[in-house]
Amino acid sequence: MEIKVELHTHTKYSHDSLLNKWMYLLMLKIKKINVVAITDHNEIKGAKKFQPFLEKYGIKVILGEEVFSTRGEIIGLFLNKKIPAGLSPRETMVRIKEQGGIVYIPHPYDEKRYKTVLAEEEIRANNDLIDIIEVHNGRNIKPYFSDNQLAIAQKYRKVMSVGSDAHTIFELGRNYNVMKEFDNGLEFYNSLKEARFVKKECLQIAHSITKVDRVIRMIRKGNFNELFRIINKRYSRKYKKASK
Repeated sequence: MEIKVELHTHTKYSHDSLLNKWMYLLMLKIKKINVVAITDHNEIKGAKKFQPFLEKYGIKVILGEEVFSTRGEIIGLFLNKKIPAGLSPRETMVRIKEQGGIVYIPHPYDEKRYKTVLAEEEIRANNDLIDIIEVHNGRNIKPYFSDNQLAIAQKYRKVMSVGSDAHTIFELGRNYNVMKEFDNGLEFYNSLKEARFVKKECLQIAHSITKVDRVIRMIRKGNFNELFRIINKRYSRKYKKASK
């Protein structure tokens, strides 16, 4: 039987999302998603907390984490414990493999989020450890970002996937992989080789909502110094452009 599998999603345990378990359940049920990979930034706590709740309602959860290495982001799927941020790309991948996990490279090309993109030289150097490369990301603001991501995956001959990168309720269920059922990581990997992709263009408003979410979280934590720093930085850039 074919199922809908949504990869690369974020919950309120990421620094830039406020998605709770009820929002997940509502939208995934509406969109008839069967399996979701929860991959919070540098955290696995959300995936572990959401898993029993969502699986009670028939939505299978893949435990994952989007880890910020020294050269960009790397996702580990089918994990059981958190991997620390700030390691080299290779050490990050090795630690994913030590857990029997799958190494997944998200958005390998994105001019907007260049700080988080894993450098292609690192993809080349660590090709032996990489399992999957994302060929379309639901937050790509330009269609050619996906074209370049596809070219990278083809260049390194990797299994391809679609990742929603959902941070808001509106993004859940828009980008997913249609594939055969699986019971473990190896079966998932083999099934993904034959998957069909359902892709939608980026909801531009989602990026704005994410910025608001970050501000709300800073206010809740009382992190006003960081908030003022970001505001000053943003307005300083605008002032410099206007004065030229």
